[in-house]
Amino acid sequence: MIPRIALTSGEPAGIGPELCLALAAKQLPCELVCFGDRALFEERARMLHIAVRLRTYEAAMGPERAAHIPGELPIAHYPLAAASVPGRPDPANARYVLALLDRAVAATLAGEFDALVTAPVHKGIINDAGIAFTGHTEYLQQRTSSARAVMMLTSGALRVALATTHLPLRAVSDAITGDLLSEVAAVLAHELTARFAVPSPRIAVCGLNPHAGEGGHLGDEEVRVIGPAVARMRAAGIRAEGPLPADTVFVPQVLARFDAVLAMYHDQGLPVIKHDGFERAVNVTLGLPLIRTSPDHGTAFELAGTGRADPASLLAAVQLASSLAAQR
Repeated sequence: MIPRIALTSGEPAGIGPELCLALAAKQLPCELVCFGDRALFEERARMLHIAVRLRTYEAAMGPERAAHIPGELPIAHYPLAAASVPGRPDPANARYVLALLDRAVAATLAGEFDALVTAPVHKGIINDAGIAFTGHTEYLQQRTSSARAVMMLTSGALRVALATTHLPLRAVSDAITGDLLSEVAAVLAHELTARFAVPSPRIAVCGLNPHAGEGGHLGDEEVRVIGPAVARMRAAGIRAEGPLPADTVFVPQVLARFDAVLAMYHDQGLPVIKHDGFERAVNVTLGLPLIRTSPDHGTAFELAGTGRADPASLLAAVQLASSLAAQR
């Protein structure tokens, strides 16, 4: 099966539109449809001297999928609210950014697309427009009425999932509960088996504090919350181990014993995986009724419009989404 992939172009003033244009030149294992303003893509292509044939995508619900033609990019057009300049984000376009997501999610849930790939958005700009938004993961959980969405980044052999996502560090401790950890671990274990063909996955659960709390001397979250939650996971049949010190769990000899790491917060786990493979790491949202991937980087306003942005991570996201969709 050739999967049909919906690709949202993200923040128009960031590197998302030009990365989408760069993908058009590649050999892709899917039919790729990009959601965004057609005039925006035409303008960026001229600016960066990208030779691409843009064509308007016509909604198709049938089972037939057409292989990607290098040098062409079908566009599911939706107009910008305000003209966009590379590197100069405008909150006036925040609703445009979310409208692309809404349209792509609805079409994917309806079966028109087999997976969703999202180019980066900027949380601050959306919030500046007066819209409460903490990230793709949380937004997609809400839009799909999912009980628990889990952010996992993978660079291939290394997989890191997060118990909490986009929270201030001072809020993390209060957010970590036994129920939360049990739910996240259940989603992670299920999806590793169902989507990544990992039978009986082994999960390393990080502690929150230095040295996993030193038996309660450097914080009691490990004793009070994380340890009992790991016991609940094991009682439910999940092969979890922890809490383990986060400063040693990523040592290769330790990682070799596990199929995934469950980190307690965003910057506990993600710096490691981005160091391991920044240009090939992919963000996968688990726990949704659809397949969603994204690159492991942000909008990079400083690179927008320069032609120096690397499409490798977005390409990896499209390739992984295509692989997962084809397996399904």
